[in-house]
Formats: sequence, C-alpha cells, structure tokens
Amino acid sequence: MNDYRWNDLATGMAAQFEVELSAEMMSGFATISGDVNPLHADEEFAKAAGFPSRVAFGLLTTSFYSRLVGVYLPGKRALLHGIDVEFRLPAYIGDRLSVSGEVVFLNEAYRRLELKARIRNQAGNVISKASIQAGLRES
Repeated sequence: MNDYRWNDLATGMAAQFEVELSAEMMSGFATISGDVNPLHADEEFAKAAGFPSRVAFGLLTTSFYSRLVGVYLPGKRALLHGIDVEFRLPAYIGDRLSVSGEVVFLNEAYRRLELKARIRNQAGNVISKASIQAGLRES
C-alpha cells in the first residue's frame, strides 16, 4: 500500500494493477448488493440476451477504482470524494482487468486531487472510464 503525502504528489503520476474477475467476486457482490438480476446470475439467461456468459456487475468493476485510490494512488491517506464512471463494455468472469489512473489535477487549498482512470480487459478494450476525486489526509 502506498503512503503518499500531499507534497509527494504531482500531475502525471500514475499507477496500475491487474485483477481477474472470479465467480466468488460475483457471488460476494450479489450477496452484499442484493442485485439478483438474472443477467448476472443465470448463464442461460445471459446467453439468451446475446451475451457470451454472465455479465459482471458494473459496480463490482467500479469497486476497483476504489482500490486504485485507497491502495495505489495516493494510497492509505486517501478519502474518496466522488467517481463519475462511463461504462463502455461488459466484463465477464475470467476477464483479466487492468486498472490504471493518472493524477490530472491537484487543488492545494483543499488538498483534493483528480484522477483520470480506465479499466481495460485482456484484449485491451476499455471496459470503463472514470473521473475520480479524492482528498488526502495528513494523519
């Protein structure tokens, strides 16, 4: 886990990590969220709807933006203020996702930063794009 302080940050700083979507993640998210839509839970229903398999929850994939901010950039001193997400393509169990973000704005007065972030699948296709706002605590 990174532990950047305000003075360590600069525009252009970037971070990236990879994660594989698993059936266990899907099950856990369904339990937590209560979303039982068959598009996420029923293989045959998803295929009948034109998808190759069950579609991953969009907010499950979005949760990886939280990991980006809270673990990688800026890390343990971060407090997530907001995320504006644009979903581009569905993700599926077994997809290997690359989550990346770059600092594009720093506000010294409020110790607030903005990241532009993307999630790509193993084929390099953009699953989602996000603008993320976060604050930075000193203690």
